[in-house]
Amino acid sequence: MEAVSAAASTSGTMKAINFPSTSPVPRVVVSTTSASPWSQMKLNMLTLNASNPNTRFGSLCLTRCSTKPNIETDQNSTSEPNPNLNTETPSRAVSDEAISSSSSSSSMPSSLLSRGLVLDLGPVGSWDCKEIGSPVVKRFLSDEEERWYMWYHGASTDPRGSDSIGLAVSSNGVHWERGKGGVKSSADVGLVMSCGSDWWAFDTESIRPGEVVIMSSAKVRASSAVYWLYYTGYSAEKLEISGFSLQNPETLGGKTGNILRSLPGLAISQDGRHWARIEGEHHSGALFDVGSEGDWDSLFISSPQVVFHGNGDLRMYYHSFDAENRVFSIGIARSRDGMKWIKLGKILGGGKKGCFDQLGAMSPYVVKNKRDGNYVMAYEGVGADGGRAIGLAVSADGLKDWRRVEDEAVLKAATMEDGWDSKWVGSPCLVEIDGDTDEWRLYFRGVGNGGRCGIGMAVSDGTDITRFRRWEGFQV
Repeated sequence: MEAVSAAASTSGTMKAINFPSTSPVPRVVVSTTSASPWSQMKLNMLTLNASNPNTRFGSLCLTRCSTKPNIETDQNSTSEPNPNLNTETPSRAVSDEAISSSSSSSSMPSSLLSRGLVLDLGPVGSWDCKEIGSPVVKRFLSDEEERWYMWYHGASTDPRGSDSIGLAVSSNGVHWERGKGGVKSSADVGLVMSCGSDWWAFDTESIRPGEVVIMSSAKVRASSAVYWLYYTGYSAEKLEISGFSLQNPETLGGKTGNILRSLPGLAISQDGRHWARIEGEHHSGALFDVGSEGDWDSLFISSPQVVFHGNGDLRMYYHSFDAENRVFSIGIARSRDGMKWIKLGKILGGGKKGCFDQLGAMSPYVVKNKRDGNYVMAYEGVGADGGRAIGLAVSADGLKDWRRVEDEAVLKAATMEDGWDSKWVGSPCLVEIDGDTDEWRLYFRGVGNGGRCGIGMAVSDGTDITRFRRWEGFQV
């Protein structure tokens, strides 16, 4: 899990707010000092106290706590004291209704065709039996054990349903425990967040996770650390783009040309399972709006992924479709408090002609490399034929001068025609593993020629991040 320190106090005040117990996923307005320039804003530490963990939210109180920085750890794993996570191993912490990742609606015909697959579709009737994707994977280390958490989006076959966000847990990052329905307690797994119910909100049609950040502090008990979920919310507002095949959100059964406005949102949780939405500055509750007419991000904002760079310095990477240049592009925004953001512009656009990412880059996931200090971005490249593969880019400071590692993708669709991911791969999530054998893990969404999808894992060739192979089993 990521653990980041809270910074010193701000000029703005966060008042204590009571969450109404009648709202299934509460929205909370947290005021910040909008008049303060970015350079003067600091990051506050939020503590969330649940009076009844068995409900979506009982009476909750959001408080302000000004602290000095304590520890900055890497983005994907930490040996920080447990931030209010269950002390049991994941397989024991979940309820009796939890099921293994191998329990799916159907099985692959052979291990070769399912190579790399670590999370299949859920069983028939479950919240994620139709489609899954957008994996956000975090690793947590303690003296006694290793725990993994994966937030991902899923959809059911219920025609009245929509995309939801769920949680699966694991002891090794390969074999996952998942839930068939909604979570019932702070030790449960399954569906953890549904679309917004307010008619005016930006997230009424679909939601997908972008990143989960954990805030902690030396002056606040580790058990009071709070999860911050940055996610994409889709509204019913439809857009039109002539002469280009585009979907937003991208779904297996959706029609090309169905483009919904999407914006970035924020929710917070004490246990990673029960979430309260935080009202952003946009009138819809989103953190910020699309760009002005003619800007590269004037259509929608998708896949917000946030990196803690340093004291009071958070960076959000996101993608949009540059209508003028006809390519998917990735941009960056910056914040002191994680709520009020200032856009810095586009940092990555289309690749060279004939390359796997000729029509652009989307779904960025950025990690600071602990070995050399550079920032590594895994992204989904869009080819001229609409195909998808995963590429890498690097930057010394994570802000500018992003360059592609090479013109070839580091992970392509499987070569076997009937494979679960033989059509395309995307939605990457990087996890750097350090230990006896240093390596990287790349979690991704795969789609097969038959319309099948799942979440897979590839591992690097040691510390060489340019070479990945699909996971085939543990080495003995």
